[in-house]
Amino acid sequence: MRLLDRLVAPGATSGEVVAGFGAAAAGAVLALAIALGARLPPLSVAVVTVIAFDLYGGAVVNATRSAKRHFHRPGRTDRHRLAFVALHLHPFVLAWAVPGVSWGAAATLYGLILAGALAVTAVPGALRRPTAFAATALALTVGTSVVPFPRELAWFAPVLLIKLLLSHLLPEDSVTDAGGPPYDQRRNPEEVS
Repeated sequence: MRLLDRLVAPGATSGEVVAGFGAAAAGAVLALAIALGARLPPLSVAVVTVIAFDLYGGAVVNATRSAKRHFHRPGRTDRHRLAFVALHLHPFVLAWAVPGVSWGAAATLYGLILAGALAVTAVPGALRRPTAFAATALALTVGTSVVPFPRELAWFAPVLLIKLLLSHLLPEDSVTDAGGPPYDQRRNPEEVS
């Protein structure tokens, strides 16, 4: 498998590659500037920059059609998608590398993400999108208001939640209602008499 297939997705278009790497680079530069401005130690700056590259890029890449086809292809189950979420141990890496990030804050955020992922995969397909948005909104509230992450990492919880709960877990064609036709095949409500 080509490196690009592993970093983006098999069959990714040039536009998807540019969007993914563009977001990754922009996020990394922003996080680097914020970390330097906060005068974090060099190791912390390096770790934060690498994590930002992964999260910002992943939030975009996981939302592409190519990634959706790859992660939601036949034979891939919710167990595979949950394993992908669970392997994102980024909060613990930050607790290890960045002063001011407690192990308790890392565990709380990680628990919120796992709980959200379990909620999304536990409901029928027609309810996954609203459940993912509800879980993300609630976890964002806790992750930015209650969990004590340093100000220079205020971006971390929102971007991680977007990458995992909204971009990764939701398939491309998940907008249906209780077995009804996909939304784009319904009649325009203005046309209904």
